Amino acid sequence: MTSELERIKILESKVTRVVDYINKLLKENERLKQQIKELKTEKKDYEGQVKKAEKLDEDLKKYMQDRKVIKEKIETILDQIDKVGI
Repeated sequence: MTSELERIKILESKVTRVVDYINKLLKENERLKQQIKELKTEKKDYEGQVKKAEKLDEDLKKYMQDRKVIKEKIETILDQIDKVGI
């Protein structure tokens, strides 16, 4: 009887360790799920920033082209004024 009781206690101990390990894994799983959620949010933020940066880059290129055109027009006007002698 004693040996059966001891075996039951050993089994109970092992079951308790398994349950504790499962609980530990469940907590870790929840932590990882939360981390994934946070990373997805960060990814969306970075994607939004990339789109903004691309838009700003496009705008900059457009403004630089506009600046070049305006500079050429001003130089043309100044050349015409120089020819007139004003």
